Amino acid sequence: MPLHGLIHQDFVALDFETATTDRNSACAVALVKVQNDGIVHRAFRLIRPPTSEFRFTHIHGITWADVRHEPTFEEIWPELVQLTDGAFFYAAHNAAFDRSVLHACCKTYNLSVPQTPFVCTMQLARRCWRLRPTRLPDVCRYLGIDLQHHDAASDAEACARIVLAARRDAL
Repeated sequence: MPLHGLIHQDFVALDFETATTDRNSACAVALVKVQNDGIVHRAFRLIRPPTSEFRFTHIHGITWADVRHEPTFEEIWPELVQLTDGAFFYAAHNAAFDRSVLHACCKTYNLSVPQTPFVCTMQLARRCWRLRPTRLPDVCRYLGIDLQHHDAASDAEACARIVLAARRDAL
């Protein structure tokens, strides 16, 4: 999506953490809604994935014990998707990953797959500031954004702030 398409559009930044390499193994999700260039809502939920297998606890700190009594994606998505009403796009860092997790989770539970386009904040940082490397911690350091990497709420907030910084710098 061209940068000019970002200017003054409402959006939702989102981030997933997964238990395994299976894209439908989301164990956490965070959404940050931006309207009129300001953050208006934040949501974070732990998710019980389809199996109890966890391979990425060393990355995000989430275990099966943390989520075994939490709702499934099927149970939380209808509530969370309401937060995306009016969003022109979703923003995510390495958006292909988060898009694939969202789509896999929706398909696993026979939920409607959102058709909302994604904007990748990694690609946005490369275009807007010519940054390399563009891992989320690198971009946040450059922009002075606080980050607790691999905490879904912190990652989603950082993505929202990256888009807002790109808007500011593009004006």
